[in-house]
Amino acid sequence: MCISRLYLFVGILVLCLSGCGQDRSNRAVPQDAETPDTAAAPSNGGPATSSASPSTNGSARETALQVLVLGNSIAAGYGLPNDAPAFPALLQQKADSLGWAVRIRNAGESGMTTAGGRSRIGWLLRQPVDVLLLELGGNDGLRGVDPAATRKNLSAIIDSTLARYPDARVLLAGMQIPPNLGPDYTRRFREVYPSVADRYDQVTLIPFVLEGVGGVERLMQSDGIHPNATGQRRVAETIWNDLRPLLERMRREKAEA
Repeated sequence: MCISRLYLFVGILVLCLSGCGQDRSNRAVPQDAETPDTAAAPSNGGPATSSASPSTNGSARETALQVLVLGNSIAAGYGLPNDAPAFPALLQQKADSLGWAVRIRNAGESGMTTAGGRSRIGWLLRQPVDVLLLELGGNDGLRGVDPAATRKNLSAIIDSTLARYPDARVLLAGMQIPPNLGPDYTRRFREVYPSVADRYDQVTLIPFVLEGVGGVERLMQSDGIHPNATGQRRVAETIWNDLRPLLERMRREKAEA
């Protein structure tokens, strides 16, 4: 128990501090980008839309389901080798392997807070969004941000998305923090994600995005903090468990419309 708590504390610390260090996510602006927002460029593994994807050209791209990943250093692939993709690119590969018309746009940025995500969401929504994968909050916990403010920011991001795209769906990726700021703060922070998810019919909660990865040495980088390439694949599997059925349902609804 003590070891897992120490991991969580150090892990969130690095999530925050990595925003000030070198981001080796190999982000490149896709050639078909519609805005100059480089933070919306894909993470490791090249453009978020694979060259084999049916969503890469012409009318197929216009009808593809659009997934926006708004996250921190986990989504940004901080610390990974240039040839190792982070989970957004891995999710794109999964969709491509099924022949689905899906485009996953990675707006992950190391050190990002919920306040930062709230300030960026309007710009990111200039491009269509069918699914918002929201992976923020860990850095709020490190900084001791009032959980009420974190809740408010997450809700504002979701509200902005649904106001612009009423039929969109949201996957809310939860984070956990250690009890270093006291049991009351830890409890209040833990309650943020389910309380936000419960407010919306269109939000699906992923309780802990690092489930089965955090504290597992073989799935972590040498710093013992960030997921390595294998760990990123596990994170992608955790998210895919909820994203795949969501995309299946949306594809079916789109075909029946």
